[in-house]
Amino acid sequence: MMVVSKRVGLGAAVAALILTLPSAASAAEQRTGHRAELIKFAMLPAATFVPGSEPSGSSLGTAPINGIVPPFVDQPVQGFSGVLRNTDGTFDVLSDNGFGNKANSADFLLRVQRVAPGFAGGAVDVVGGINLTDPYGKVPFALTRADRVLTGADFDVESITRTADGTYWIGDEFGPYLLHFDRAGRLLQAPVPLPGVFAPENPTRGTTPANLSSSKGFEGMAQSPDGATLYPLLEGTVAGDPTGTLRLNEFDVRTNAYTGRRWTYALDAADHAIGDAIMVDRDRFLIIERDNGQGETAKVKRIYLADKRDRNRDGRLDKTLVADLMNIANPRHVGGFGSTFTFPFQTIEDVVILDDRTIAVLNDNNFPSSSGRAAGQADNNEFIVIKLDRRLDADKRILRRY
Repeated sequence: MMVVSKRVGLGAAVAALILTLPSAASAAEQRTGHRAELIKFAMLPAATFVPGSEPSGSSLGTAPINGIVPPFVDQPVQGFSGVLRNTDGTFDVLSDNGFGNKANSADFLLRVQRVAPGFAGGAVDVVGGINLTDPYGKVPFALTRADRVLTGADFDVESITRTADGTYWIGDEFGPYLLHFDRAGRLLQAPVPLPGVFAPENPTRGTTPANLSSSKGFEGMAQSPDGATLYPLLEGTVAGDPTGTLRLNEFDVRTNAYTGRRWTYALDAADHAIGDAIMVDRDRFLIIERDNGQGETAKVKRIYLADKRDRNRDGRLDKTLVADLMNIANPRHVGGFGSTFTFPFQTIEDVVILDDRTIAVLNDNNFPSSSGRAAGQADNNEFIVIKLDRRLDADKRILRRY
């Protein structure tokens, strides 16, 4: 385990949101009603690195990107694509595949970072972390590094859960695969593929055509309240499925196999994507849905409460708006922002329940490529906390887990 300790100042990137739970999803209500309220704000500066690590970003060239000049002497602490709450006030956050794709991320080491937001001062401390590795040779295909430290050219890790024994299940986009790691980040078994679904980067598909677009694998993954079941959610539509629909599959942890049960999440628009999915109880999920805009072009950044009981009987998860992240009330001007706070980032990929009325939300800053907060400046990692206007009525096991 590599441990770092770094104190950083206030800015705009990792944000914990406390939201107010709306009950309807009409366009008017999304603009004016049931507003979440910003309670806390902290941030981790974009140019934060793991001290004494390894060089990275060698495939990015040498021209400045949003004011950041590659390559880098160390590994950046960036790209948060999943978050878990710890009992000591810290959070485990998953850094994704690196610099955007398989081709340019071979020198980015996959890692779970441990961070401690200090909302009183608006800062985030990086207090530790683990690299993801395959020392037991569980991966059946060639890896980038001979020492079997995993990189962004091996997997694109985008979602994370943790079971009662402290081990991590992580969702990948290159397979898409489910990856099972111990608490030290060592892979425990061979990657588990999703039957019948193949991303272009899948190294074992041979001549089988890809039926899922690049970077559209397991962007979200929820865990049932009893910890026995995982629900990985694809970010993209599988070829042959209705446009704008995403598959939510059920995986049994005890049998280490998919159950064959599947549900459908329908995006508001075909060009939207999901950013994260976590469970509220045995039937309901919080799901982040977003457009691809940033800054002035960001319009749709929402959190929905989705229910797999399908009361509409249309074969799709029922959806209720929980928070419009582009219209958050901020009457106390938390973080130095105005009375309306927006979260105008291209990718928002982290949500975690803090209690039955509050949630935290974090962005993925795509370091150094995204500039949603200020044009021409690399986004920080913002950590916001928001308050819901209604209780989630979450399963108490979910609340105790956090």
